[in-house]
Amino acid sequence: MKIVFMGTPDFAVPSLRALAEAGHEIRGVFTQPDRPKDRGMKLQPPPVKELALALGLEVYQPAKMRDGTALDILRALEPDLVAVAAYGKILPVDMLELPRLGCVNVHSSLLPKYRGAAPINWAILNGEDETGVTIMRMAEGMDTGDILAQARTPIGIDENAAQLFARLADLGAGLLADTVAALEAGTAEAVPQDEARATHAPMLSRELSPMDWTRTARRLHDQVRGLRPWPAATAALDGVRCKVLRTALTGERTEKAPGTVLQADKRGLRIACGDGGVLELAELQPDGKKAMTAPAFLLGHPIPPGTILTKQE
Repeated sequence: MKIVFMGTPDFAVPSLRALAEAGHEIRGVFTQPDRPKDRGMKLQPPPVKELALALGLEVYQPAKMRDGTALDILRALEPDLVAVAAYGKILPVDMLELPRLGCVNVHSSLLPKYRGAAPINWAILNGEDETGVTIMRMAEGMDTGDILAQARTPIGIDENAAQLFARLADLGAGLLADTVAALEAGTAEAVPQDEARATHAPMLSRELSPMDWTRTARRLHDQVRGLRPWPAATAALDGVRCKVLRTALTGERTEKAPGTVLQADKRGLRIACGDGGVLELAELQPDGKKAMTAPAFLLGHPIPPGTILTKQE
């Protein structure tokens, strides 16, 4: 099948590779423009561009999608299908309608749940036990198109967003390859989404970072997992703002006030939470420092047990 692929970050790389390995004719790859990165601010190509060039594919990086340039490129490539995975740009209607078989998208949730920019993070933030990927026909609305295929997977109790991101990228790639094969064979079935069950996953912001110890231990644990690696959960410890990178649910109970430091020594750092649960802070990153274990942090910043932590503003 003649396919144009559109994608940008690491999440999209397995999908492009899967289509190429399935023997499809990848007529071109659209990805976002190179961006400056790191301290040197040197332009860096997106991960999808790196793979596309390694595969010998033609790469296109239009800055805009609505000025006619991208449409002209797509029209010249004459694809049967456009496959999209985390491209990061909205396709106008004239592009959606151009391919013979339309446009399909790899979305990292079980639609209609978690439409939007950060479905992986919000599934963890909300304490979901299960998530998955959806291949859908693209429509004008935000992730509203008909469902062509879905695959489910459990979310580990200690799995963070970065880890789940990698698993769903691979899961989505395999599902995309299978769905494209079904479209080619004419056996794919499209099922409309149930609008009554739709939920949304908006972009993340640093406003989500501060840890509020009046919340339950599980909610705080989910906050840490769901905001990894960005923007990361944060807490004020001994007057030092720290990113909290990893926590553990201890299963213990306490009657101490939320935010009370129950233990702070070489065995660990344990905090009382709003539901009477106890959360262990396992890995921290003080501002301007490298990540370290909680006991390593405590060597330079001792915190007396009984200290009551407040929300980091």
